[in-house]
Amino acid sequence: MIEHQLDLTTPALLFPAISLLLLAYTNRFLTLAQLLRQVRRQSIDFSHFSGAQQVKNLRFRVLLIRWMQFLGVAAFLLCTATMLALYLSAAGVASLLFLGSLITLCGSLIFSMWEIHISMVAINLELEGLERESAESREG
Repeated sequence: MIEHQLDLTTPALLFPAISLLLLAYTNRFLTLAQLLRQVRRQSIDFSHFSGAQQVKNLRFRVLLIRWMQFLGVAAFLLCTATMLALYLSAAGVASLLFLGSLITLCGSLIFSMWEIHISMVAINLELEGLERESAESREG
């Protein structure tokens, strides 16, 4: 097994990355919330299959973004705790905390990939609707 030393610079490197990640997650959440408010104001009829599927996708995306943010914040807290443990000369605890930070950050990124996939499904549903409308207007 390879022995490694963890110092303050290692977890400190994650701070800007996690901060930017949380900012990106917040932007995705705000964009989704704005879309939901817009849909609600327009009182769009979602009784057809495509509309109901879009609402289902939006609801699931909100759930995924919540978990992305939760795990991202947990990674940030664990990274901060790692630095505190290193400052207090508790290297063993710091290593475990840093491992926890990396695991929660990976979990956050996995939820992010999943949300991006669902987002692409929603966009494809919208494109299919546009293609149908375009075909119907050409025929009519």
